[in-house]
Amino acid sequence: MTRYHCMIDLKPNANELAFARAVALWFGILQAAGKLSGWHLSRRKLRLAGAGFGDFLLVVEFDDMAQMDRAFAHLAEGDHTAAQAYSQMHGMIDRAEAGLYRPYPDPMPVERLSLI
Repeated sequence: MTRYHCMIDLKPNANELAFARAVALWFGILQAAGKLSGWHLSRRKLRLAGAGFGDFLLVVEFDDMAQMDRAFAHLAEGDHTAAQAYSQMHGMIDRAEAGLYRPYPDPMPVERLSLI
């Protein structure tokens, strides 16, 4: 299992509930198409978080890196509904910081790929 974590702050004029609906639509499309295993959207509670944390935390779960690659390629497939859902969601985001995580320790403890 690979997890893509994204800390998100919305644009000042964005509506939080509209954002949550747009996220559900976009990731629902991806999940229904088998492009991801699951996803979760959380919002910071009582503004309790360090300076580097976003207001929202989005966690997207993939079975493996191949499934994640298919999810990133989904927009290029020309699906108008998916592209529109993505644009609606993405248009509300002011700042996003992302990270890729895996369960640890895992059956393959050797780091095989480094981006840095």
